[in-house]
Amino acid sequence: MAEKVTIGNAELWHGDCREVLPLLPRFDLILTDPPYGIGAARGSHSNLKMDDEAWDDATPPDWLFGLMREKGRQLIVWGGNYFNLPPTRGFLFWDKSPMPPSYAVGEMAWTSIDMNAAKWCGKVGDDVPVKDRDHPTQKPVRLLEWCISKAENVASVCDPFMGSGTTGVACARMGLQFVGIERERKYFDIACRRIEQAYAQPRLFEDAKVGAGDTAVQGDMLLPANA
Repeated sequence: MAEKVTIGNAELWHGDCREVLPLLPRFDLILTDPPYGIGAARGSHSNLKMDDEAWDDATPPDWLFGLMREKGRQLIVWGGNYFNLPPTRGFLFWDKSPMPPSYAVGEMAWTSIDMNAAKWCGKVGDDVPVKDRDHPTQKPVRLLEWCISKAENVASVCDPFMGSGTTGVACARMGLQFVGIERERKYFDIACRRIEQAYAQPRLFEDAKVGAGDTAVQGDMLLPANA
């Protein structure tokens, strides 16, 4: 069964987004970083000490991106160059340089937004040192705040591949409603902790709908777990 946890103005689902997302309402923005299918969770690829994990061994199915486009008034997908998405002029680029020669100097995000392409400059460990990251593909919070700022009239954000919860941390800091879905139990628990910590910090916006002292609340058990 999929498990729902509520933290502040965030609704976090431990489950498979292929099962949970169809039951959710439409959002102003879906901002996500799906598996690229490059084995980033394998010990030989990751710079984190961990057991080999299979969650990045394949890309999501094409129909799931179609569902995300239906569920999001606007859509931003990191690693968009790995997926079968329609042409767009609104690409976002994360300039990570300088980087060692064996690493890419940046990453691209596909967007459904009709805008000029834009670039954000910042190091991989912009807010958390690389060695202290909780997830092998964890992105800086400020990068995701910048992504959200590129969308129009955003009050609600969904991340179907929540990982360690960085999108949710950005939403907590910006006073936005957030719904995240994560299949891997380890990362779901990390996301809950990080988002709860974000709500314990002073608000960036005084009109945040939930106070800083809110704690995690166990919610519904709704959907069959993914095999």
